[in-house]
Amino acid sequence: MDVSFSYFIHGMAANPMLLITVLLTLGVIFVNGWTDAPNAIATCVTTRCMKPRSAILMSAVFNFLGVLVMTHINSSVASTISNMVDFGGNTGNALIALCAALFSIVVYSVGASYFGIPTSESHSLIAGLTGAAIAVQNSISGVNMNEWVKVLYGLVLSLALGFISGWVICKLLSLICSGLDRRKTNGFFTGAQIFGAAAMSFMHGAQDGQKFIGVLFLGVAFCNGQNSVAGATIPVWLMLLCSTVMGIGTSVGGEKIIKSVGMDMVKLEKYQGFSADLSAAFCLLLSSLFGIPVSTTHTKTSAIMGVGAVKRISAINFGVVKDMMLTWIFTFPGCGLISFLMAKLFMFIF
Repeated sequence: MDVSFSYFIHGMAANPMLLITVLLTLGVIFVNGWTDAPNAIATCVTTRCMKPRSAILMSAVFNFLGVLVMTHINSSVASTISNMVDFGGNTGNALIALCAALFSIVVYSVGASYFGIPTSESHSLIAGLTGAAIAVQNSISGVNMNEWVKVLYGLVLSLALGFISGWVICKLLSLICSGLDRRKTNGFFTGAQIFGAAAMSFMHGAQDGQKFIGVLFLGVAFCNGQNSVAGATIPVWLMLLCSTVMGIGTSVGGEKIIKSVGMDMVKLEKYQGFSADLSAAFCLLLSSLFGIPVSTTHTKTSAIMGVGAVKRISAINFGVVKDMMLTWIFTFPGCGLISFLMAKLFMFIF
């Protein structure tokens, strides 16, 4: 399969559906950087370690590096997304269905972010691809359950491991620093939390950037007349393109989401914010290395809940948690249904 940049440009000029797919994918990556990346810096901003604009710009840089570096080291997450669904032998219909899936993600994510509720673009992407594949194949045969089951692993991993690691790290730090001067520890944890926010931003780019690279790579394969990307290597230009767009999206910021995650759910001190960032970054690194697509939103918010539980369970604002959980629960059927209907409509029109 030809994956050169020159072929990519020529393909967009010759195939309008590829151009639409690319624009939609880049739009989703931009939205992801805009709506998801604020989770990475929420605790850093709300504990006043960094000003919002400085934190957003730092996050943009590290999101860029996360996409670029981690995809080059280990692209297994991108491969999982690419192999999750089978759109059948008709690559024309497959490209149309891919557009429908991406369109559903933009609609769903922008709608949820309007109300300041963090969404999982990871699960929106998976639901969208699944709904479109079912529409094309007219059955669930288009879903590769061996790859799809990794989503369930990721759901459990992000919730359970995020909460547990957040609780453990925060508890250890509480014990270590119990007899120390609070002013000195606050000075240390200010710098430590900036490091933690940078690590979270890097891993957000590594996880979510790879997912959308996988989708864009799939679109290039369909343009080549191939229905899979098996055996192909992700080109550097594609990593650069996706990482740049995610970085730009991150620079736009999302102050509503920063407030929801960093202030409304749990009132955090500096050492708690660092605990949440470190534990969430660790979980994302572990899942990336094993090729498991997880939600950075799930991971970060569950880590914050684990940190809050160190003091007492009542320290967690379960009203905010409930709103987030309902959004996540509705993502799979909501995005999947929108994608299914749009795929049918697009195939009828085109």
